[in-house]
Amino acid sequence: MPFVYRRTIRFADTDAAGVVFFPNYFAICHEAYEESLATDRIELKSFFGKHGVVVPITKSQAEYLRPLTCGDKISVTLTPTLLGSDGYAIDYDLHRLGRPEKLAARVRTEHVCISSRSSERHVLPVALAAWIRHHSA
Repeated sequence: MPFVYRRTIRFADTDAAGVVFFPNYFAICHEAYEESLATDRIELKSFFGKHGVVVPITKSQAEYLRPLTCGDKISVTLTPTLLGSDGYAIDYDLHRLGRPEKLAARVRTEHVCISSRSSERHVLPVALAAWIRHHSA
């Protein structure tokens, strides 16, 4: 089941034109990602250290469909997908709430799990694989 995160666009999210500054879409999506992991009781402070892995983003892309401005209420729908035993993608749909609700952006990140010691690919920890299965479509 996809995870839904809600927030309000803040002044600090915007640029001089008053719309969300393009890299802040990724920051907002990362907030949703962290909140989703926390909801599934994956504590970031200790999780990756305990497993000796890191999960860097290897690819990112975004489609900006309509502007978001300060004060807009949004929802971010996060849907992860396994890409193999050591990787996954997360698709994010950002909607501006209201009547009518409008799709404002689509973002995708791809991640690979690697050993923090050797930098070699590593199988996903069980809890992370379970999080992906829980929130996949």
